[in-house]
Amino acid sequence: MTELEKCMESLITIFHRYAGEDGDGKTLSKKELSKLIETELPSFLQAQNDPKAVEKIRKDLDQNGDSKVDFEEFLSLVVGLSLSCEKCFVLHAQKKCRK
Repeated sequence: MTELEKCMESLITIFHRYAGEDGDGKTLSKKELSKLIETELPSFLQAQNDPKAVEKIRKDLDQNGDSKVDFEEFLSLVVGLSLSCEKCFVLHAQKKCRK
């Protein structure tokens, strides 16, 4: 598999690892999403100054209002964080080039 294919497989595997904890396997409950974020995104979580960050993220992700996060909704978290990280990457690269 290519590097990108491995990354895609990892996203799918991680989602289903946490979604399967309550036996559903198709969606993340509030508890499962919290555990996923705390375990898989600890640096992101530490950078937040808001103790209610996970709850706010969960509400934002639950676009259909069913109190669960499906894979498509989960991907919006990954995409949003990736976009933010890419902007930081570009800014850092620009600063290096100026030196």
